[in-house]
Amino acid sequence: MSVQLNLDQVEALTQSALVACNTREDNARSVTRSVVASEADGIHSHGLARLPTYCEHARCGKIDGHADPTVAAIAPSGLLADARDGFAHPAIDRGLEQLYPLAREQGIAALAVTNSYNCGVCGYHVERIADAGLVALGFVNAPASIAPWGGNQAVFGTNPLSCAVPRRAGAPLVIDQSSSVIAKSEVVVHKQKGEPIPEGWALDKNGHPTTDPDAALDGGTMVPMGGYKGAGIALIVEIMAAAMTRSNFAIDASSFATNEGGSPRTGQFFIAIDPVAFGGEDFGDRLEHLLGAIEGQEGARLPGQGRLAARERTGTEGITIADGLYEKLRGYAGA
Repeated sequence: MSVQLNLDQVEALTQSALVACNTREDNARSVTRSVVASEADGIHSHGLARLPTYCEHARCGKIDGHADPTVAAIAPSGLLADARDGFAHPAIDRGLEQLYPLAREQGIAALAVTNSYNCGVCGYHVERIADAGLVALGFVNAPASIAPWGGNQAVFGTNPLSCAVPRRAGAPLVIDQSSSVIAKSEVVVHKQKGEPIPEGWALDKNGHPTTDPDAALDGGTMVPMGGYKGAGIALIVEIMAAAMTRSNFAIDASSFATNEGGSPRTGQFFIAIDPVAFGGEDFGDRLEHLLGAIEGQEGARLPGQGRLAARERTGTEGITIADGLYEKLRGYAGA
């Protein structure tokens, strides 16, 4: 059994559930916008499927739903946002408000986010920077789930790296990818559905390939994309998102999935660049020349095209979620 929801209903359900689970209304709105955007783009693993965990963590106090994030200037072109053990989204929102004018004034600026939590889809945040006319890079660390190349003990998170670039017309170009073959949340979704995971996604606790999501999540590790190259990217992201933000490394962060361990205190790092200051007045024209060489090839497509197609489709058709998840969320909302 399944339930059909339009995006307004997704928004109302998410907001109600978070507020009912000890989250301040403005903080809940910040998280809700991200959940709705994930569902709109067809990234369901970071949408309503993630909401029960958010609710549990706010309800049990692992996350402070009433946290009031702060933003401080730490350099002429540097900002530090402190999520204060609350949701990542309100801290990022406040930081971005100050990042945009700073990047336009200085040509380049950075926002470090500390004492943070799961920020959802990294691409969602860098796309907003690009919507403001700036080129964006985003680095996000997460609790350990990837072993270093040649090892079998998790040291890095799935650590997404994202880039967004404004275009002359239409939505920005967004490249958003984890350091693992697939985001760990996709394994969680397969577990929720009682489905096996494709081979090549994860290893069990003994370092053997597995298609069992339980084995992958119970002491197993995620496979890095591209072998040692993916592990290298995970390390780069760990340095940018944790070492550079005064946040917990993956090996020191509590799980995003369980209620134990206190706040994860992970981090995010965003760089915003004025494309005209560096690329010149013809930056947009030159970018379209490059992208046209990709789009002009039969069978080739730009990163994010599937996401944009889903966004257009979902705007009219809505989404479908399992009846069990829907009833669980209604329970959190007190409906």
